[in-house]
Amino acid sequence: QVQLVEAGGGLVQAGGSLGLSCAASGRTFSSYAMGWFRQAPGKEREFVAIISWSGGSTYYADSVKGRFTISRDNAKNTVYLQMNSLKPEDTAVYYCAADLKESFNEYDYWGQGTQVTVSS
Repeated sequence: QVQLVEAGGGLVQAGGSLGLSCAASGRTFSSYAMGWFRQAPGKEREFVAIISWSGGSTYYADSVKGRFTISRDNAKNTVYLQMNSLKPEDTAVYYCAADLKESFNEYDYWGQGTQVTVSS
């Protein structure tokens, strides 16, 4: 079992920055990959970024590449998403997810989500 709790959402103006965090508990954090997803109103949930267990590999959706950075601190059991140059279309509920097999496409546990709103 893995428990995930996101934090750091809020309201920001377009062009601004916001940082999200996701604290994990349960299984050894450094043994699995972690991803970020988002879901905007009326839209399907979409992939944002993923980071391998070691932090050595990261992948991003084209829509956020160059603006968002995923990172992790295995000593703190936490994964981060730094979001810069935010756009109104980044408005969504952001979720972190644990990929226990490091498949990079299957996720076993999800957080409850944190709202990010970008005003124009």
